[in-house]
Amino acid sequence: MNDLHPFIAGLPKAELHVHHVGSASPRIVSELAAHHPDSKVPTDPEALADFFTFTDFAHFIDVYLSVVDLIRTPEDVRLLTFEVARDMARQNIRYAELTVTPFSSTRRGIPEAGFMEAIEDARKAAEAELGVVLRWCFDIPGEAGLEAAAETTRLAVDLRPEGLVSFGLGGPEIGVDRPQFKPYFDRAIAAGLHSVPHAGETTGPQTVWDALTALRAERIGHGTSSVQDPALLAHLAEHRIALEVCPTSNIATRAVADIERHPVREMVEAGVLVTINSDDPPMFGTDLNNEYAVAARLLALDERGVADLAKNAVEASYLDAAGKRTLAAEIDTYTANWLETPAP
Repeated sequence: MNDLHPFIAGLPKAELHVHHVGSASPRIVSELAAHHPDSKVPTDPEALADFFTFTDFAHFIDVYLSVVDLIRTPEDVRLLTFEVARDMARQNIRYAELTVTPFSSTRRGIPEAGFMEAIEDARKAAEAELGVVLRWCFDIPGEAGLEAAAETTRLAVDLRPEGLVSFGLGGPEIGVDRPQFKPYFDRAIAAGLHSVPHAGETTGPQTVWDALTALRAERIGHGTSSVQDPALLAHLAEHRIALEVCPTSNIATRAVADIERHPVREMVEAGVLVTINSDDPPMFGTDLNNEYAVAARLLALDERGVADLAKNAVEASYLDAAGKRTLAAEIDTYTANWLETPAP
């Protein structure tokens, strides 16, 4: 196969499963840790690399929350958000739905109005200055229970920022049943938000079914265990319910034993709409370009196959129809020009 890294680097892309705080680069994490010396997060980049080496999913959540604790002011929120967009621009990401957990910030004392203003100011600046269109998914941190669900729903519905398009559920799955969150998803859906919970990452396919039936999921975050249930795969394929697949994340959190056994092949072979995403990229030592390269290898794709994968994300996104047409056409034009240019 050709080396697809140069092609992928220039490919216009959309990303649908990437976390706000989890996208904090080592430089930004180090800077924030220096501002908040009471944190256990190290400031040295090499120490940060060790800090971001996870033993299991529970350890990952513990590390993740320690970084969340570094975001303490609206200025921290604005800085983080804009810098995430800057990293996206470097990868030719044109559109991203960034998963934001407002409860984690407001419970730590950041004024809710200041939080909303900070992410919106960063969103508008990112589009104007970097050409990156950001939209928000507000997600419930499942480990914080129904109090967090109620507060996240209130923030999403009553203080809804302009860029908010969807409503999610993250955090650990084990011991956090999806159906208990049904009233909160019902309210968010009634307010016009799309349902995009995590499910089937570290638990079995029943969690995905629960997300579909109780939470009326329109996309599934991860859905890794869906391949264990042929009927579920058939349902996802028939209804074009996309899976937000994050290969390196699944290895880092031990949700999948090794990359060669990642179930993305079975998903694609079953006709499921698969999108490729980076989840918490700096924490996992990856980025979206690398995830596309991993997926291309696992799926034995050429340039056109990679471009089709990029268009899956556009199709599954909540970008408006005109925006979808424009981005899909940009992908097609880039691919055609690449293939028509003689190799050096």
